[in-house]
Amino acid sequence: MPLQMVSFQHISRILEVTDALGLNREWVEIPLSPESPGVVRRLQNGKLEIVVDAEQPFEQWLSALPHHIQQIPGA
Repeated sequence: MPLQMVSFQHISRILEVTDALGLNREWVEIPLSPESPGVVRRLQNGKLEIVVDAEQPFEQWLSALPHHIQQIPGA
């Protein structure tokens, strides 16, 4: 079943990952609407945008998140 909305619990779990990577929470944006495919990208303002994948199971997507973040220059 596709994910319809990113909950506070999802955001908390994502922030645990970014915290473990030493990223400042002020520089991370997590939209409430998931997309397919999800994406991790650097925005023009320098912030890191983390868009949750709507189709992939959240736990599976979350386990791959550190790798995706580390692929972004300067992350």
